[in-house]
Amino acid sequence: MTTTAEPGDRPTCSGKGCRAQARWALVWNNPKLHTPDRRKLWLACDEHREHLAQFLAARSFLLEVLPFDDLEAGAPPTTGPPG
Repeated sequence: MTTTAEPGDRPTCSGKGCRAQARWALVWNNPKLHTPDRRKLWLACDEHREHLAQFLAARSFLLEVLPFDDLEAGAPPTTGPPG
């Protein structure tokens, strides 16, 4: 996830070229690259949530989809850029 948002601003969607605010957190792990306890994170707006979730699910990477506000309440998983 890359963002140019000011501190305190809500992060943006991980969808390519999307600048919308994140409303969903897609938690995933690539078992060929990551240890089982490693959690990666993509953020999604309402428009890109389903597309990003389908992309991860098709590869058996998707672990869960959480509302972004729920993620803020707890400790975030490891974050990184899509891919």
